[in-house]
Amino acid sequence: MEALRKEAVYTIDDIYALPDGERAELIDGKIYYMAPPSRTHQRISGKLFQAIANYIDSKGGKCEIYCAPFAVFLNNDDLNYIEPDISVICDLSKIDDKGCHGAPDWIIEIVSPGNKPMDYFTKLFKYQTAGVREYWIVDPTKELIMVYRFEKETMEEYSFGEDVPAGIYGDFSLKVQRMS
Repeated sequence: MEALRKEAVYTIDDIYALPDGERAELIDGKIYYMAPPSRTHQRISGKLFQAIANYIDSKGGKCEIYCAPFAVFLNNDDLNYIEPDISVICDLSKIDDKGCHGAPDWIIEIVSPGNKPMDYFTKLFKYQTAGVREYWIVDPTKELIMVYRFEKETMEEYSFGEDVPAGIYGDFSLKVQRMS
């Protein structure tokens, strides 16, 4: 009888030990390597970041917004380390110079062709169970935005060009424009 092969369990120390320039995320002790983002990815991320930051500033809001690479220690353990494309954190006691310790209030991930299962399944489940209030999956290929409001247990789908309301704010919505 063949013995079952035990899969290695990695920690945040393994992420910090990666060679310079190599980026990866850690979910439940498993390393997921990240490819550099495309130009379209970066343009969408920049526009969303700018719109959300402007809204927070205009309201004198207490929430802070960060874009990748920004460390999120999702479960406050050494087996989970992610770098969401955009993180909005309203409980500032979670933030220090290393990153966010615990779940951000709002996370936006922009799908790249090589990471679809990660954003649509692995991170969706992880963010929901960790206490993230709202999760957006922005898919440039499909020109769709999937909005998960975990507190309300709802999921809505929007097309690029439509107003997408931000659930954590009652008076804010934004549009994701086509980048072609």
